[in-house]
Amino acid sequence: MQVSERIQQEIESHPVVLFMKGTPQFPMCGFSSRTVQALKQAGASGFHTVNVLEEPEIRANLPRYSNWPTFPQLFINGELIGGCDITLELFESGELARMLAEIQQA
Repeated sequence: MQVSERIQQEIESHPVVLFMKGTPQFPMCGFSSRTVQALKQAGASGFHTVNVLEEPEIRANLPRYSNWPTFPQLFINGELIGGCDITLELFESGELARMLAEIQQA
């Protein structure tokens, strides 16, 4: 399977996917940590994560796939939401909670 196909499969198989450095329990960068906290506080339960530090091919290819240069990268319903700053803005405005609530109702 090509790396781009694997990335696409991850995104299509889960309503919420966070490509991050580390894991939610042990984030390996501050941006990933803040993004995980925002998701949890916004009501995300059981979101899927991919540790790009353990997946060098995904780490190398995801920026080209998504046209987003940095990590973490949050996808909701197959759509790139963005990185840490955008996720925090959405959280502070209440929009992230609304997006997550729609997924749980579906």
